[in-house]
Amino acid sequence: MEVAKSWLGVGFDDETKKEVARLMREDPKGLEDSFYRLLEFGTGGLRGIMGVGTNRMNKYTVGMATQGMANYLKSYFKDSDNISVVIAYDSRNNSREFSMIASRVLMANGINVFLFDNIRPTPELSFAIRYLKCQAGIMITASHNPKEYNGYKVFWEDGAQIIAPHDKNIIAEVAGITSVAQVNFGDDLSLFPTPVGEEVDKAFLDSVLSLTLSPDSVKRHSDLKIVYTPLHGTGVRLVPQGLRLLGFTNIYNVDAQDVSDGNFPTVVSPNPEDPAALKLAIEKAQEVGADIVMATDPDADRVGFAVRDDKGELVLLNGNQIVALLTSYMLTRWSELGKLRGREYVVKTIVTTELIRDICDKYGVELYNVLTGFKYIAEIVRKNEGKKVFICGGEESHGFNAGEFVRDKDSIISCALFAECAAWLADSGKSIYDYLQEIYAEYGYYKENLLSVTMKGKEGLEQIQQMMRDLRITPPTELAGSSVVKIIDYNKPEETNLPKSNVLQFFSKDGSLVSARPSGTEPKIKFYFGAKGDDADPKISSLFAQFEKYAQKY
Repeated sequence: MEVAKSWLGVGFDDETKKEVARLMREDPKGLEDSFYRLLEFGTGGLRGIMGVGTNRMNKYTVGMATQGMANYLKSYFKDSDNISVVIAYDSRNNSREFSMIASRVLMANGINVFLFDNIRPTPELSFAIRYLKCQAGIMITASHNPKEYNGYKVFWEDGAQIIAPHDKNIIAEVAGITSVAQVNFGDDLSLFPTPVGEEVDKAFLDSVLSLTLSPDSVKRHSDLKIVYTPLHGTGVRLVPQGLRLLGFTNIYNVDAQDVSDGNFPTVVSPNPEDPAALKLAIEKAQEVGADIVMATDPDADRVGFAVRDDKGELVLLNGNQIVALLTSYMLTRWSELGKLRGREYVVKTIVTTELIRDICDKYGVELYNVLTGFKYIAEIVRKNEGKKVFICGGEESHGFNAGEFVRDKDSIISCALFAECAAWLADSGKSIYDYLQEIYAEYGYYKENLLSVTMKGKEGLEQIQQMMRDLRITPPTELAGSSVVKIIDYNKPEETNLPKSNVLQFFSKDGSLVSARPSGTEPKIKFYFGAKGDDADPKISSLFAQFEKYAQKY
């Protein structure tokens, strides 16, 4: 209440004061959730529900975060007289406003700002940092979260999201900004950020096209029918443009979802992992007889695909299948083209299918296994730059990347490679679905699933923390009837040789695997299930039921 009252004073606009007063009168629970803590500036930046309060995304919390970031940039690059940051934003409500606030605060602190002239994808922001030789980047987005959310992703000069030590150092600086009075919001109206647009678009798409592996196949099958939807987000221009530049001519849009709208009016959630989000695109594909459906989330880093099965029906691919298909395609073509020289590698996250390991073993390609989050894939790329060759990397949450010019997951690259793979397969009369069955036949049948449990608000956060504590104190002794033979606690970096992370993995005698991990960006705890063998389906069903029952106790 004391903090909330301070938002009724000097430095806050009338609209904010009015809403704080309303919460005080009418909504004590809403008031508590809005003010019980500072919106946490985590290892990737900010993400939260938009609204008034210290625990919400608004112009004041964005200003405070940016002031902390400006302080760190000026300290870290103290010998430079030309610190630059590039900022991009997605189609969410308030994204443009938040990008302008971040721009003004940075400029008021003597930092140069490049600002995209309209909505742009996160992967292009990653690309632009190095292209424009900036020291950092900011992406205003809440990725695939529902419409009430927005966020603020921070990238470093290598084009990747911040990791140690910069993440903790920026967090410390932001934590030191405890009042809006400490923020230099910038009163000099003569200061304008440098606009960026088509030049960067062209350079980015040229780089995407440089990854092509089967141009002749594309020429032969340029009429492949593809339906694409940006789900009201930033992929609306660059994904279709990239496909057309690659050589594909039959790209069908979902007109209602080409509208850039932060209310996401045609979907409950703009997440390509969610089958409901692809409903309109699949209907369009049925109408035009398309072979492939593609969807990207609001900031166009995640991707979803649907393909025709052996009965001609459209089926959705999960994230593990997408990574396995694209990895297999790339390694096969690199091998056929004589590009494998013994220095190449692939990266996956610890919760992504072990099928990737089998594919890499076949081609003698090194595999890195990293913590969840594409920033850890990018860290491996940075460490190996100039020494080894990064082919591709992926994670089960519908994220994939190839090449070294983008240091985050990239749906534009993913869509281009996926379409090219389909053309390459068509040369031998095969479909993407046929290829997936061939992969399973060669390496064994892998099955994965995900249980995501949402627990909102302050109470939900406490329940998630309690669940992880209980899993450590009293871990399961069996997984779907098979005894647990190994437990990995990623809170113990001395045992994992990876950075500390609140993740648990349980391995059973029959080879099944369960990973438990609180989401870093949403009020959720996630359970990842993996099994292999002819009986993988019933194993996964049993694991899902076991942990669904466990979560219900909370």
